Amino acid sequence: MRRLLPAMALVVLVACTPATEQKPPATSAPATEQAPPKVPPEPRPAADGPCPYLDEMSVEKTNGQRVSRVRISTDKPHPSCFFYRADGTVQLTARVYLGEVRVARALIDKVAPVDTSNPATQPTGWEGGYQPTGDGAVYAVANGPAAVVVTTNQRQTVKAREITKQVIASLALG
Repeated sequence: MRRLLPAMALVVLVACTPATEQKPPATSAPATEQAPPKVPPEPRPAADGPCPYLDEMSVEKTNGQRVSRVRISTDKPHPSCFFYRADGTVQLTARVYLGEVRVARALIDKVAPVDTSNPATQPTGWEGGYQPTGDGAVYAVANGPAAVVVTTNQRQTVKAREITKQVIASLALG
């Protein structure tokens, strides 16, 4: 019994001692911000056209200049289209991107930065920006994983906007 008493006292002592504060289980390190998406490189003309989603007559009528040549890039699933003037310079470029939402948004922000461009909301459901450029204007919008960028040698952004709407309608993107 003598041996039992100290053991019982020890059990009572341990049971009455306040529990030590337990730390919550360690959580994983805070998530680092995602790296910015990699925007595809600028398209380059690789072959003579025609453009599969935009015809020469529409470009001539909307942009106000005769089209002398059409070239296309090798981009998939839709090539970028380059419409040339009689003097051999590009008057209008139409670029279509289909892929990841983050990349589509980054592409738009690259060509019509949110901080410097005017907000673009046409056609309905599409968002991006438009602004004059050093040699014309750009209208760029995205909707989900799709982005359309139109550049023109004309200072009026309305011409780029109208071509953008034609491209989106022709490809049934929105």
